[in-house]
Amino acid sequence: MERFGSWLLPQAYPEGCPPHPSYPAGHAVIAGACATALKACFDETHVLPDPVDASPDGKELVPWRGPDLTVGGELDKLASNIAIGRDFAGVHWRSDGIEGLRLGEEVAIAVLDELRLTGNELFQGYSLRRFDGRRVDVG
Repeated sequence: MERFGSWLLPQAYPEGCPPHPSYPAGHAVIAGACATALKACFDETHVLPDPVDASPDGKELVPWRGPDLTVGGELDKLASNIAIGRDFAGVHWRSDGIEGLRLGEEVAIAVLDELRLTGNELFQGYSLRRFDGRRVDVG
């Protein structure tokens, strides 16, 4: 309170908010597209072997004690963290990140569909889980 004169979170950047529009969030678009492409190329249901977590004091890694961690779930978390991180910085709203992830996902699916048609090898297409949990078959 003393430093900024407010209980609200301060702007993370001393120069203030960027002069470009906030909607949709560009970082979220890229994160959504990359996560979607990776989920199409890898087995997103694969369970990560022997995951670890930080100990309560943060000084060592201990075995993960929770539900199975899958490639798809971890990619979704990573994309979400990238999108929401810009909110914490004070340059985006939550809706900017959510719609950015959706836009990136749609762009990646369209690109994957086009790549399927232009490849030199016979290929049946892609199957992946969208951020909202629905499955989509591309091709």
